[in-house]
Amino acid sequence: MTVALENVLAKAGLRIDAEDFLSLVEDAARRLSPPHPDPASFFGPGQRAALTAAGLDLSPRRDDETDGRAASVAAYAVLAESALTVTEAAQRLDVDPSRIRHRLAERRLTGWKDQGGWRLPSWQFGEHGPLPGLDLVLAAVPDDQPALVVAAFMNSTQPDLEIGGRPVTPRQWLLAGGDPAPVAALAATLGTPF
Repeated sequence: MTVALENVLAKAGLRIDAEDFLSLVEDAARRLSPPHPDPASFFGPGQRAALTAAGLDLSPRRDDETDGRAASVAAYAVLAESALTVTEAAQRLDVDPSRIRHRLAERRLTGWKDQGGWRLPSWQFGEHGPLPGLDLVLAAVPDDQPALVVAAFMNSTQPDLEIGGRPVTPRQWLLAGGDPAPVAALAATLGTPF
């Protein structure tokens, strides 16, 4: 399994030891694992009845079912592996690490804290620094949105953003010099029901 995993990591361009990656996956699974595996336990009797009447299945996951968290766990592990430390981000931007912490506090960069300190997702950096207009986009992201949701948004094709007649991701749009306002408007809707 380790050789196969090392091959997959290499093909994906992830420079990490297979054992370290599996530790990230284990950590992500622990973070994403609900404390109550029985979905019905999250709701009161009236809510359960309404949700069941609407066609939702609130029964616990069966042992023979695929765990729906697997894709999220893998995505989080990749996000964490590819993230930069404050020192790495400072070297990349040729600034003092204190400037990176200030930018995080001002929401001009985004990241999360773990046991090793701040981690900054690599998607927010281009070759020459932060994505153009990133500060405007980050200011629009609702405070309650986790790093994985923001990363998925920034790297998912958006039909409202087109370059040369083709839909592109918000990251591609900003890298191409697109106006950050439409990306900010889309980012402001993260976590809202449609």
